[in-house]
Amino acid sequence: MSSTALTAWAYPLAESLLSEPLPRRWAHSQGVAERARTLAPILGSDANLLEATAVLHDIGYAPSLAKTGFHPLDGARYLRDVAHADDRVVRLVAHHSCAWMEAEARGLRDELEEEFPRENAHLTDALCFCDMNTTPDGTPTNPVDRVNEIAGRYGPNSLIGTFIRRAEPEILGCTARTLERLAAVKRQPT
Repeated sequence: MSSTALTAWAYPLAESLLSEPLPRRWAHSQGVAERARTLAPILGSDANLLEATAVLHDIGYAPSLAKTGFHPLDGARYLRDVAHADDRVVRLVAHHSCAWMEAEARGLRDELEEEFPRENAHLTDALCFCDMNTTPDGTPTNPVDRVNEIAGRYGPNSLIGTFIRRAEPEILGCTARTLERLAAVKRQPT
């Protein structure tokens, strides 16, 4: 599948799974994809791959897909087994936004990592940047406010609240590395 065909395939799939049962999650996913488009200068030939992954990253929340209750794993399994998606998209969805830490808290880390090898760090950082710089409603934010919002929504002592606080330094690292890559591209003479 060509890179432009990949995005043309991803949007209607994500919309079909999220728009009716989870309209706010669909708005978030569209916002994450919008952030992904802003990273095109540092992504080269992977720009459409990241955009497609961004719009699909939360499909595991769809009620029809939720099997384990761990949305990165549920979404990745659906993409692999049912949608027969590009393997790189599947791996990025499986590992988006420090998913390994939440998987560990759920006792699913070995399962996640055995089924889905991690994609390269450049793309993993970029996807985390997009997700953590987008509100639940799809508008831009910053990762500190996003982490606070997530912890507040789930409660500080919940599994998600504990995970997101543990992941915060890595989320901030992903953001810093991605912004540095963008700044480096902008500093290059044209």
